[in-house]
Amino acid sequence: MSTVTFDAVSHAFGDRTVLRDVTLRLTEARIGIVGANGSGKSTLARMINGLVTPDSGTVTVDGLNVAKRGKEVRRRVGFVFTNPDNQIVMPTVQEDVAFTLRRRGLSADQITQRTAAALERFGLSAHAEHPAHRLSGGQKQLLSLAAVLVSEPDIIVADEPTTLLDARNARRISELVATLSQQVIMVTHHLELLDDFDRVIVIEEGSVVADARPDEALSVYRALVS
Repeated sequence: MSTVTFDAVSHAFGDRTVLRDVTLRLTEARIGIVGANGSGKSTLARMINGLVTPDSGTVTVDGLNVAKRGKEVRRRVGFVFTNPDNQIVMPTVQEDVAFTLRRRGLSADQITQRTAAALERFGLSAHAEHPAHRLSGGQKQLLSLAAVLVSEPDIIVADEPTTLLDARNARRISELVATLSQQVIMVTHHLELLDDFDRVIVIEEGSVVADARPDEALSVYRALVS
């Protein structure tokens, strides 16, 4: 597994501090991050691939400083957004998955083969030529996962990937995530998704208030929001 470190990380948006002196070392295969709305959990996740840069402190991925070597880090870290519409950039399903590979130095045949394999893996082969934005919500989230995973990153960061889905599609995404060989760091409000995770981190008002196995950490979280 990879190693993600936060060393004395703080960040504010204007006059609102969202992270306060966070220090973490993430090495487990499955890590969950939970917290109330506005707690700072999504900001923490977005720092892993440089979507947000800390005001102070450092974030590293396998020793690479994210702020200084973001391009290298983003080759290692795939990010899945809450709303897949924020991630879909090409007109058709096939084109959207292939787009990820265009700057990887692959031949046209390699891109075609890897794109087809990704669509097959996520049950999207029949939709290859369909307009990407006309897919159902669940299909769009599958497409966003396929577009991220086709580049074979080491780490998948997922920021509330099931929040906009119904129960059936949320379960489907959860089951697919469970099969991934990559290290997964997931922000979620769906606590049942974290039952078999290795570690859960609870963020409250920008600080880590619990960091333990799921049962222990989630009991702390439930007490905070009850």
